[in-house]
Amino acid sequence: MTDVEVFLDDTPGEVRGIVARNGRYQHLIVHRETDPAAHRLGAVSVGRIARIDTAFRAAFVDLGGAGPMGFLPLSKTVRLAEGQAVEVEVAAEPREAKGPVLRLLGAGEGQPRLLSEGPTVREVLGTLAPGITPMTGVEAIRASLEAEDEALGSVHAFPAFALDLAVQRTRALIAVDIDYAHLPGRDVRKGRERANGEGLIQAARLIGLKGWAGLVAVDLVGTAVDPGAISGMARSAFGGEATIGPVSRFGLLQLSLPWRRRPIDDVLLDASGRPSIASRAVDLTRRLRLALLLDTASPRLRIRCSAVEAEAAGALVARLGPRASLIVDPSAIRGNTAVEQG
Repeated sequence: MTDVEVFLDDTPGEVRGIVARNGRYQHLIVHRETDPAAHRLGAVSVGRIARIDTAFRAAFVDLGGAGPMGFLPLSKTVRLAEGQAVEVEVAAEPREAKGPVLRLLGAGEGQPRLLSEGPTVREVLGTLAPGITPMTGVEAIRASLEAEDEALGSVHAFPAFALDLAVQRTRALIAVDIDYAHLPGRDVRKGRERANGEGLIQAARLIGLKGWAGLVAVDLVGTAVDPGAISGMARSAFGGEATIGPVSRFGLLQLSLPWRRRPIDDVLLDASGRPSIASRAVDLTRRLRLALLLDTASPRLRIRCSAVEAEAAGALVARLGPRASLIVDPSAIRGNTAVEQG
């Protein structure tokens, strides 16, 4: 049996790809139907230079669709003018209020427009786990829900290593706190080394699962650590794209990761940190789809939800077929849904 599992959850409104290695989720790719195709990683467009910012040595590019303009870093040798058409590729998806980061391919012609969409979720999975056929249906939906729960969590426990890990994102950086509870009868020094090593592995996995990047500060276990050994562990855990910084005398490791995909919390949550209405609509559609797959005998299943959720999810649920329906419950609390026969 392979130690890599791949899942493809194709629910109306959203497609998710999940990769698990050794029983732990490592990648969660989410493509929502309402997201601008021109903003997806790898999408190629003709854009128009709307403004050049000499202070940032960059240009803001109108891609011709909704949402913020693209950000195009410029090298010293590139000379562009406002109004000029360029062909660009998305190198990093939008996050927060920032538009996609672009890579210049060359001169463009005509009006701003999408030339080719980026890779589909299935194609991304093929790159992350070559040769492995994705599981679909019930297994994929369950993996999707479990991976989402872990991606949106901030504190994670690993009892086998007596390890607690907090991974949190601020406006400035990602903060990782590795906590180790020494177990009686074990060597303290080796326990700390093991906790730091496993903590870095799990921190790298969780940051990737969440879709985060940028500056990362890791509070290690203990202050008397071997900087060389810690740097080696970090390179092994985070991979070749990471820039590993020094370890301070306070046991703090700094590193940097390049942005690529839109963070999962940006996709699923609103400004208050709660699931957005769009996310709730897809979620209740996904849960109703799961119930339909598990219960093939009932002639009809419906999901009880609030009026706001029903309005957002009506068209999505209709795509599940004649066995699926919504029922509006005025007393239902947003986020509390129930599937029932009907």
